[in-house]
Amino acid sequence: MTAARSPEETAALEAIDEDAIARMLLELLAIPSVTGSAAETEMQHRLAGQLDRLGLDVDLWQEDLPALCAHAEFPGSEAPRDEAWGLVGTTPAGGDGPTVILQGHVDVVPPGDLRQWNGDPFVPRVRGNVVHGRGACDMKAGLVANLAALAAIRASGARLRGRVAAHFVVGEEDGGLGAFATLQRGHTGDACIITEPTNGALVTANGGALTFRIEVPGRATHASTRDAGVSAIDAYLPIHRALRRLETRRNASADPLMAEYKTPYALSVGTLRSGDWASSVPDSLVAEGRLGVRLGEDPVQAVADLETCVAEACADDPWLCENPATVTWPGGRFASGRLPAGHPLAALVRDAHSDAVGGPRVRERGAPYGSDLRLYAAADIPTLQFGPGDVRLAHSPQEQVSVPEIVAVARTLVVAVLRTVGTK
Repeated sequence: MTAARSPEETAALEAIDEDAIARMLLELLAIPSVTGSAAETEMQHRLAGQLDRLGLDVDLWQEDLPALCAHAEFPGSEAPRDEAWGLVGTTPAGGDGPTVILQGHVDVVPPGDLRQWNGDPFVPRVRGNVVHGRGACDMKAGLVANLAALAAIRASGARLRGRVAAHFVVGEEDGGLGAFATLQRGHTGDACIITEPTNGALVTANGGALTFRIEVPGRATHASTRDAGVSAIDAYLPIHRALRRLETRRNASADPLMAEYKTPYALSVGTLRSGDWASSVPDSLVAEGRLGVRLGEDPVQAVADLETCVAEACADDPWLCENPATVTWPGGRFASGRLPAGHPLAALVRDAHSDAVGGPRVRERGAPYGSDLRLYAAADIPTLQFGPGDVRLAHSPQEQVSVPEIVAVARTLVVAVLRTVGTK
């Protein structure tokens, strides 16, 4: 549908460098930028150099962690860290046009059991046009798409009426520290596209997620006389069954954007720790997990639902009614978020994809996981997600992305950005 393109759009699309996209992806994947690690900081400084070479005004700053953590709206964090760096690159002011944000996070989750990987997770492997490695789709491919779009617009010589701002953030995987710090610093815009992996769809809403901890007491004794004690493991079981029933209730009806998911608001127990000696009856158990927050739900209500569920399970149990479990909320706190219904940003990106890439019209859906979308939406910045890769492969030893997917997203971003900021 090239007839719909402006000369500036055509020139920028022709300037996309597919070989540079592949090289940059391999370079970024080789940096093991696990959340909270020194390599996360290395990534920010490496990307700052990239933005500087693209002629952007670069703001690279060390974030004030104590002040951020003390803020009443701090979104929470889980990974230990000594420092965090913010990075924003902005094209020079060209006129009175709007500012569009291209956003991505630089951190990745740990690789997990290395035996499940086919090689070193941080030595990218190429099979045809597919690249494997930790962070391939979540979300270094998205970072590369952002950089490629910026490079193509600059190479085309397009004179922008508005501005483009690249927000590259840390700490997304454990709460959103980087995005929160960026917004607190005053970096804002009129629209935001986050290039998280969306598998060819427009994600205009995210469910939220809260991390909970349940501590269950028991009574220790020698294992040979276990009847004289109370196993915290046994005491936990009715709570676990109650949590499963709670999940069913909370998913009884879902927003149409979440209709394709069997369990859009999952409640999952991720870790159980109990006991310190095989021949002792365990006197405590700690269960930690993730509670899905429904679209539009106040996280306070989600907290109340789980705490009431645990309290009722304790009240119905002979041991727990006298020795109740306790619930606390450590770690990340992801509220839900969404692009306002009918907002023109969705149609703009959808049309940009049609005109830059072609193929089937991009569909719209929600996502069952939390992301930085909700922080930008809460700051009154209309935001959606559109990026390369399939989130079902993220956080897994099969993580991968194809270079043509990155190219397609970069092409879409070029047209969407030019249409948003305008040209002179």
